[in-house]
Amino acid sequence: MTAQDKTIAERRPPKGIGPMQRREMRLAYLMLAPTFLIILAIVAGPLFANFWISFKPVQLADLRSPSVLVNERMRGNPESAGDVATLEYRMRNSSQDKEIRDVVLRDTLPDGFDVTNVPEVCALQGASITCDIGTVPPKWRERLRFEGTVTAAYLAADRPERASTPEVSGDADNVLTNLDFTFDNFVRIFDADEFWSVLRVTFYYTIFGTAGALVLGLFAAQLLNTTFKGRGFLRGLFLFPYVSPVIAVAFTWVVLFDPFSGTINALLTKMGVVADPINFFGQRAVEFSFFGIQMEFPLALSTVIAFEAWRYFPLSFLFILARMQSLNTDIYEAAEMDGATPLQQFWYLSLPQLMGILSVLFLLRFIWTFNKFDDIFLLTGGNAGTRTLTVDVYEQGFALSNLGAGAAVAVVIFVVLVTFATLFLHFSPKEEGL
Repeated sequence: MTAQDKTIAERRPPKGIGPMQRREMRLAYLMLAPTFLIILAIVAGPLFANFWISFKPVQLADLRSPSVLVNERMRGNPESAGDVATLEYRMRNSSQDKEIRDVVLRDTLPDGFDVTNVPEVCALQGASITCDIGTVPPKWRERLRFEGTVTAAYLAADRPERASTPEVSGDADNVLTNLDFTFDNFVRIFDADEFWSVLRVTFYYTIFGTAGALVLGLFAAQLLNTTFKGRGFLRGLFLFPYVSPVIAVAFTWVVLFDPFSGTINALLTKMGVVADPINFFGQRAVEFSFFGIQMEFPLALSTVIAFEAWRYFPLSFLFILARMQSLNTDIYEAAEMDGATPLQQFWYLSLPQLMGILSVLFLLRFIWTFNKFDDIFLLTGGNAGTRTLTVDVYEQGFALSNLGAGAAVAVVIFVVLVTFATLFLHFSPKEEGL
């Protein structure tokens, strides 16, 4: 390069983002903004609502804000013109503990009904009724009666009082929308000894269920990584637990392990393995002696874990098999020539290269298993020591009608999973060479 070329190169502006590129970036961000906001609302909206409810004493009945319920009916059964009748409004406060302010009833008189007596809180202007009731206390009930007579037009019509629907307006405090927050829900769940027991069961179920699914998937992938006749059929067969409806496979397991008519218990008793049938899904624990030490084995929980591992190992199997088939076979041929056994090849060659996919699968399966509800609910209903945090959310929110406590448990689940995922991603093992 000559001196002149060097001078020209030095005078050129440094490479970077120019004005045109900046405008293009701003335009791209502007075009992506609606999509980003929609996705953010879909993801963050329910999460924000769950956090909001967890700090409020929300009961199941609070989902419907307090309102005045009204029922209109005509009493007296008039049969001829001039007969006396009464237009009655039955009203009540739907809330048992909250008042409603500025209650106003508006309606239109039925055709052919001439009013002779109007309640004190009501005003009649033509055929329009306006009743300014004011503030009504909790559990309030009231009847407003308009006395009068009917004409031939009323008798000729079919239930003319139904021609118009009464409208009631009012203002009441809504626990879901006010700005009063409390930690009572968290205090209640953390003070309960049952919560910590449920938390231990959840970790036990999640860790062993995840590990079992990974181990079974690893064995299945290792088995089907070789070529043999019928391998395609066997691969499809291995996917059966994962693709089958959960209600079908859960019912099948309940029938198989039934203590009275189940196939498993029938085989065990016929073979003399056990003297009496075992209630696999209904017995909390079995006691046994190990070197003179009395120990308990969580039977129902272990059976549910076995179902979890059996149902979800195909997902691990597919991912691990795909990774195995992408490994370089030259190193295995070299190792075999050096006299390495199949176990040594797996331990020193395959496993280090599978650590990346195994760590990702462990993280995903841990999160999914920790959030699992339907399997446990269908198999045991959370009884016999199988109650997890997700079942506790259902019990608190719907069985006990305490949505605030249920949301608080859901927040605990979120915090635990976010903490675990962050630590796991930081310390998780990586594949060799990455």
